[in-house]
Amino acid sequence: MDADRLARIDRHFARYVDDGRLAGWQAVVTRRGKIVHVGSFGQRDAEAGLPVAPDTLWRIYSMTKPITSVAAMILVEEGLIELTDPISRFIPEFGATRVFVKGSGLKPVTEPATEPIRLWHLLTHTSGLTYGFHHAHPVDEIYRRAGYEWGVPRGTDLASACAAWAGFPLVFQPGTEWNYSVSVDVLGRVVEVVSGQSLDQFFAERIFGPLGMTDTTFGTPAEDVERLAALYSPDPETGRFARNDLMGGAALREPTCLSGGGGLVSSAADYHRFTQMLLRGGELDGQRVLGDRTVAYMAQNHLPGGTDLEEFGRPLFAESPMAGMGFGLGFSVVQDAAAVKNLCSPGEFAWGGAASTAFWVDPVEDLTAMFFTQLLPSSTHSIRSQLRTLVYQAVL
Repeated sequence: MDADRLARIDRHFARYVDDGRLAGWQAVVTRRGKIVHVGSFGQRDAEAGLPVAPDTLWRIYSMTKPITSVAAMILVEEGLIELTDPISRFIPEFGATRVFVKGSGLKPVTEPATEPIRLWHLLTHTSGLTYGFHHAHPVDEIYRRAGYEWGVPRGTDLASACAAWAGFPLVFQPGTEWNYSVSVDVLGRVVEVVSGQSLDQFFAERIFGPLGMTDTTFGTPAEDVERLAALYSPDPETGRFARNDLMGGAALREPTCLSGGGGLVSSAADYHRFTQMLLRGGELDGQRVLGDRTVAYMAQNHLPGGTDLEEFGRPLFAESPMAGMGFGLGFSVVQDAAAVKNLCSPGEFAWGGAASTAFWVDPVEDLTAMFFTQLLPSSTHSIRSQLRTLVYQAVL
C-alpha cells in the first residue's frame, strides 16, 4: 500500500466536513492483517463540539445483519438447523403465509405461498418479506400502517414483530426474487428460538466475547452515551447535515425489540475485529467462530442461477450497487467487477448501514476497509464507491 495515496482518503472526505455534508467520519483500512491507514475528521457531535475520537460509538444499523448471519451459521455448523429448514419449524406463525397478487394496501388480493420461507431465503433476502420504508409496493404500505417503517411499534418485542410480519402478505413467492427486507430480523428470532437465548446473550457468548468486541451492544450503556455520535440527515433545502434526534434517540436506550437486522451500536475497533475474523476464515487470535469453509460458502453468490441483483432484485434502496453484484449468506458479493463500474475484486463481500457506514472484505487482496459516519439515509452521497476507488488506487 502506498501511504501517500492512502492519504487521499483523508483529504477527500475532509471536504465532506468542510462543506457541511458530514459532521464527522472515521475510516480504517487493513492489508495482510495489518492496519495500514486510520483516518478521522470532524465532530461526532457538532452541536456539543465533540470531535470524532478513536473510541467513538456509531449506529451501524444494517451492518448488524452480517453478525446475525454469522450467528445463524454457527447453529448450522452445530447441526441444529439447516439452510433448507422451513422457518415455520421455529416460528409457527409463518406456517400459513400468503402472497400479494393484486389490489392495494387497504384491499390486498392474496394467494397461498407455494413454497415455505426457508432459512436460506432469510439469509439472502429472497423470502418475500419487505421494509415499510421502501414506499414501492402495496405491502410496504401494510407494514407502515401497522407501525413498521423504520422500526417497530413502541413496546413490541422481536417475537411479536415476527408474528405480525407473518400475518402480512409476502411481496412475491419465496425464492423467486430479491428484496431488501426484515428477513434478518426474523433470522435473529430463529437464533433465539433454537439457542434458547436472547439475541444479545447469544451474540455476547458466541461472537463478541470470543472476538473481544467489548463495545458492540443493542442500545448504548449510560456510561458510554457521551461516546455515541449524533445522528444527522441532510437538510432538504441546503443539503447540509441536520441533527436527527427523532431517530437517533433510539440508540440511547435498551430496545424492547432486539433487531438482528439493524439494532447494534459499535466502534471501529470492534467491527475491525469482526472483519478480520471473516478475512481469516472464521478465526481471530486463536478464537474460532466459524469454520473456514463456512465463511467461504457464505461469501459465494447464492442467488438462483448465479444472477446478479440487477437481474434478480427489485431496484429499491439497499446498501449495495446492483449490477455485477451477487448476494451470499449475509453479504453482497462481487460477481463481475467490470459491471460494478468501480474498483473492486471478484469475490469481495460487503455490506453497509442506513447511516452511511460501510465495510468490505477482499480475500483476493487480503484487505478490509471500513467507514463510519452518521448520515441517514445512506443513499445521500456516493461515499462507498468513492472510498473503494481511494482504497484500491493505493494498492501496489
